[in-house]
Amino acid sequence: MAKPTASMPTERLIAELQSFGVRLEAPREGADSRRGGAGPSDHKAVTVDGVTFMAPVHTAPAFDSPYVIERPDAFGRSRVTREGEFVGDVSFPARPKFYDLTTADGVPYSHIATLHGRDVLATTVLQTCIRYQSRTKTCQFCAIGQSLAAGRTIAHKTPAQLAEVAEAAVRLDGVRHMVMTTGTPKGLDRGAAVLTESAAGVKARVNLPIQVQCEPPEDDAWYGRMREAGADALGMHLEAVTEEVRHRVMPGKASVSVERYFQAFAAAVPVFGRGQVSTYILAGLGDSREDVLGVCERLVGLGVYPFVVPFTPISGTPLESHPTPPAAFMASILAPLSRMLVEAGLKSADVKAGCAKCGACSALSAFERRACA
Repeated sequence: MAKPTASMPTERLIAELQSFGVRLEAPREGADSRRGGAGPSDHKAVTVDGVTFMAPVHTAPAFDSPYVIERPDAFGRSRVTREGEFVGDVSFPARPKFYDLTTADGVPYSHIATLHGRDVLATTVLQTCIRYQSRTKTCQFCAIGQSLAAGRTIAHKTPAQLAEVAEAAVRLDGVRHMVMTTGTPKGLDRGAAVLTESAAGVKARVNLPIQVQCEPPEDDAWYGRMREAGADALGMHLEAVTEEVRHRVMPGKASVSVERYFQAFAAAVPVFGRGQVSTYILAGLGDSREDVLGVCERLVGLGVYPFVVPFTPISGTPLESHPTPPAAFMASILAPLSRMLVEAGLKSADVKAGCAKCGACSALSAFERRACA
């Protein structure tokens, strides 16, 4: 297949498709799209110019998007058009082979872990969360309970199940790293304990780089425990960067303050290393460009990779009608952030595992690539 081309810069096309979403002429082509669940939901993996990213396809903005991906040709390549005008060539990652397998007790592998981007295995170890049980506490953008309610996943993935699926995904589909996130359980470890045992289970069976993701545990000793168990990278996600926005859109999680996160980052970086601790920031929830870049500057100074992504509303959540941020707003953040990261030596290519290495939920890695050119 010929190398995909685009009539606009790759980073701009990705930012446009992630902001507007995209309509599919042939929605069943390529890798399956995702509905509900924990992050990137209501999306489909798309590849342009060698970069695989997640494009919203089941969201309210996507239904009215001016962008359309046409039916693939005989070579598996599709055209992207905007109001009938060609803007680029894209392709879809193949449906993973491990999706066709089930465990000995009859659980489909796809209910235990899924493919994100092109080569990332992702799982939500605990598909329940203390924040999700009450609308007065839940993160207003979260859909962690939707896939469980729909029967597309199971509530708790055991270390043995995760190891079995991870081995198959590496062997059959060439998966290169793994993301383990979790709903926040009761207890002061905030999920670190279940992630520790899960990472150990996978590493005992297959040598696969792993990022674990949780809220900051109360005891900093958990960073060393997770690292010793086999976790190669750590994600602790701010989502929003100002206390006003955090209390408005994620009232339960906002009980852990921004400053507590910074204390946690300072404790975790010496354990995992510079660039191996990251945070996920959702642009478009109300934080200004200056707010986001100011916090990113502090994070980069600590050696934390700030993975900034455009907020995408998920159907069935309180924020399902919230607009996505304009592509120009995202570019105004990602362009200077990419230069900041390159100058600090915190490149996504050097991250061992996780969202920043995958890069599919944001155009940041494409901006970073241009900053390196």
